[in-house]
Amino acid sequence: MPLFLPPSKAKPPPPPVRTDDRRAVLVGLGVWAVLLLVAIAVPEVRSTGEGRWLGSCVAGLVLGLVGLAHLHRRGRRRP
Repeated sequence: MPLFLPPSKAKPPPPPVRTDDRRAVLVGLGVWAVLLLVAIAVPEVRSTGEGRWLGSCVAGLVLGLVGLAHLHRRGRRRP
């Protein structure tokens, strides 16, 4: 099996796969929202005094919203 094919023998690349990135981001946002509600509802998480769990959930939500905005802008630029 040759490691290099001349361009005349190479197959054309397959077309790009269409994915629903918006759905994946929305599912991730939903998971972070549920985790935030759980972190707020569980007293042991609040009583530790460290905002690590709540901060992680809020950061996940914020980054998900940034990703959603990016996908929206990217979708407007594509034909």
